[in-house]
Amino acid sequence: MTKVMIGLSGGVDSAVAAFLLKKQGYDVVAGFMRNWDAIANGDFLGNPTLNNSCCPQEADYEDAKAVAEKLGIELFRVDFIKEYWDDVFTYFLKEYQRGRTPNPDIFCNKYIKFDAFLKFAKSKGCDYIATGHYAKRVDKDGTTFLLKSYDQNKDQTYFLSQLNQEQISSCLFPLGDIDKPEVRRIAKELGLSIATKKDSTGVCFIGERNFKEFLKNYLPANKGNIVDINTNEVVGTHDGVLFYTIGQRRGLGIGGISGREAKSWFVVKKDVKKNILYVASGNEDEHLLSDRAIITNCQFNNHIPTSDMHVSCKFRYRQKDQGVTLHMIDDTTVELIFDEPYKAVTTGQAAVFYDEDICLGGGIIDQVYFKNKRIDL
Repeated sequence: MTKVMIGLSGGVDSAVAAFLLKKQGYDVVAGFMRNWDAIANGDFLGNPTLNNSCCPQEADYEDAKAVAEKLGIELFRVDFIKEYWDDVFTYFLKEYQRGRTPNPDIFCNKYIKFDAFLKFAKSKGCDYIATGHYAKRVDKDGTTFLLKSYDQNKDQTYFLSQLNQEQISSCLFPLGDIDKPEVRRIAKELGLSIATKKDSTGVCFIGERNFKEFLKNYLPANKGNIVDINTNEVVGTHDGVLFYTIGQRRGLGIGGISGREAKSWFVVKKDVKKNILYVASGNEDEHLLSDRAIITNCQFNNHIPTSDMHVSCKFRYRQKDQGVTLHMIDDTTVELIFDEPYKAVTTGQAAVFYDEDICLGGGIIDQVYFKNKRIDL
């Protein structure tokens, strides 16, 4: 019998995925990954919403144990705290220090769930791992393809875009052909206590929190000026230029300015060296549009394109697919030429490439241009 280790997180998706695997006849065991030490990393210091007796990760582990017991499957607990810090969190902090906006979930999948966890599963005699991701795996002519899930609203291929062929072919995605309401219906029918548990949000394995306050534990909070990019007028002060992202409107703290029409402000540029946050008001198109980008650290999960090709692209999770022409610069670097100008393409975020429903791979947005002028500096 084929043996599979499901990554059991304590949430409803992985719980139902485990049930479906058993129903399909697999020999199922489970693994709960502990990748963040909240106490050692000082998460509770000055944070009244958390306390040592109620660590969210420990609550998730108790939920995972209850699911494993209900489904009659063995549960392993494994720590990847060092791997997560070295391969995911350190990268995350370095990108913020550069003034960029990283997506750690993508690298968590690449280095933890589909690498360290895969190796652990193999050491326990498993043939495959499985997760509760909303994605599809299709095998054709000896090649494994990653496809968008049936539930387009929940599709998570964006976060799986850095996986290689070996990683994809080693994983099963039991939720690929059902939607979220069906997942909750199955969980309720099984009598699982987590049937109505809220979906997890926030940074992978770190969870929900006041993100600015969390980052202040690791990055300097140097106050500086907020400057109107059109007039060079100082219109406010910021808590640290690293904590803001391009296009951000909320949390800027800019009130009404005497003698000026009241308009909503948004972030258009960050100068990390001078610690200046540039903002604008009014028409976003004037400042946030771009028509070309350079993407680095590209991973193609099947084959590297040998010629220019027209593909669709997501620059953010759940964004509508955008048409682009993909031009290879080298094996891990591409130039994307947009079909039309797109808004708020942000350095540090992922650009993920699709051929209709097939996820081809993706990379990191490194440079952004509009009419041949680089606009991310």
